[in-house]
Amino acid sequence: MAFIPDPLADDPVLSGDTWRAVSRAGHALGRLLQAGRQIPQPGLLRRPTLRREAQSTSALEGTFAPLEDVLAVDALDEGKLSLELAEVLNYVQTAEFAFAELADGRPLGVAMVEDMQGRLARGTPADTEHAGHVRTIQVAIGEAGGSIETARYVPPPPGPELERSLRDLLDWMNTSRAARRDPVVAAAMAHYQFEALHPFNDGNGRIGRLLVVLQLIQDAALEDPLLSISPWFEQRRREYQDRLLEVSASGDWDGWIRFFAEGIENSALDTAIRVDRLLRVQEGYAQTLRDEGAVGLVRDLAESLIAYPYIDVSRTAARLDSTFQTVNKAVARLVGLGILRERTGRPYGRLFEAPAVVEVLTARQLT
Repeated sequence: MAFIPDPLADDPVLSGDTWRAVSRAGHALGRLLQAGRQIPQPGLLRRPTLRREAQSTSALEGTFAPLEDVLAVDALDEGKLSLELAEVLNYVQTAEFAFAELADGRPLGVAMVEDMQGRLARGTPADTEHAGHVRTIQVAIGEAGGSIETARYVPPPPGPELERSLRDLLDWMNTSRAARRDPVVAAAMAHYQFEALHPFNDGNGRIGRLLVVLQLIQDAALEDPLLSISPWFEQRRREYQDRLLEVSASGDWDGWIRFFAEGIENSALDTAIRVDRLLRVQEGYAQTLRDEGAVGLVRDLAESLIAYPYIDVSRTAARLDSTFQTVNKAVARLVGLGILRERTGRPYGRLFEAPAVVEVLTARQLT
């Protein structure tokens, strides 16, 4: 038997404890919103935040790549990437595509979500003729090698009803703000519904968590995609999966939404703390450069380290439209000032890192 979730309606009846958790999550998102407004160049912090999310959301689905390698991926040749790193990079590119589409005013729709799934699958074992399309086969969620009879969860069968249910969900998400739904509750409900529908052969978890951030932006709870939610859920993988399943099994919206709100609260506070610490690191760099009278490319390179904490001279020269010699000289100056150091033991050639930035980005949960 397959499970077919009811269409989403208004907010479910929630306990006082859950509404208090939702309120705390809203306040935490507000703090992150204010932190984002203090950043002169939000795009600089968007890059490492997205890469942290890419690494963790992929790990939740069993694709693991060390966070340091994910942060360094822009400094590496694509031909030298492991399959795991390539899959994580697919997520980064998919998210950047989705954020750009939303910024251009394109509403969430089936075609857009199908495009996201196709990009996510590109160059991976999931890159089949089914990629980029709502699934046309029955799937089941359970232990590897198990049968549909022993599956933990069997989502709706393929066909017009599944496609209509996905379209109804996305329409519900697009009207969430107009309907004056609480953005945290709405995101929790939509995330459950997407995972319950499981509309694709692969990538449902990663796309579903990306849709959380997209919906919070669309509902004006965020302005920039600076929120990384998957690290918190990854640390509680089993409870995350159990809470989702319990909504299907018993209709326990209250427990799921309270758990989800706690995740949003902690993730938003964690991101806000990282933003503050990265800005302090950047201010420290600026003070060191002022004291040493460093200007020009040395200063510009230092300012960009919170977005590009790993430096390959050749690729950086191409990115900055400069020469190898000029960038190499600037890197040497930053090494001399203790801002950069060479990362040894890598098979990719000479690679330099900003240890103060990497320390902030790779620290475990800060809340």
